[in-house]
Amino acid sequence: MKITLFALALLIALSSQPPLLGASNNASPPEVLDTSAKILRADSNYYIVPYWPQPTKCLTSGGLGLTSIGQTCPLDVILVNDRYHGRLPLSFTPINPKKGVIRVDTDLNIKFAARTSCPHHSTMWTLEFVGSKAPQWFVTTGGAVGNPDWKTMYNWFKIEEYDGAYKLVHCPSFLPHKHLCQNVGVVVDRNGNKRLALTHVPLKVQFQKA
Repeated sequence: MKITLFALALLIALSSQPPLLGASNNASPPEVLDTSAKILRADSNYYIVPYWPQPTKCLTSGGLGLTSIGQTCPLDVILVNDRYHGRLPLSFTPINPKKGVIRVDTDLNIKFAARTSCPHHSTMWTLEFVGSKAPQWFVTTGGAVGNPDWKTMYNWFKIEEYDGAYKLVHCPSFLPHKHLCQNVGVVVDRNGNKRLALTHVPLKVQFQKA
């Protein structure tokens, strides 16, 4: 009986000890990986391409590009059919610019790393609400980097794990209340443009080093 009581007392004492120095219950989200299984970095450029089960298929698959829809500038983000027709590289800037790696479920800015026909507008992603017969939030350009608050909330996106690959979402974590949380998918307009927009069905993507 004495041994049993001693063992019980020891177990209670150990369970009440504080965690070891350096241990944390707030583990960082996992890193985003590219098609070569390497970690995405903020100082590199990548192509966002549709997911293909075959690793080599993305080398010739489509990607994201820019076009003028309805107005000359700013340019709007579209899905292009293959690498030879307007696919452009992009870079990612996390909400904490000191962090060099890109992690899932982390607020970030997305920017095309390319010169365009609209030199007075940035190539940073932002959202634009088009309220016609079918109101829709579209992904366009002209956003600004950093300064997370209500004024810049439409400039922020996330990468999330999705069905063995990734998806893009708009759902700023820094706001005190959830304002607008939706997947980034594709909407085909009446002219056949495959525009990036907030949708219920996400575009399943992967990231190829440029």
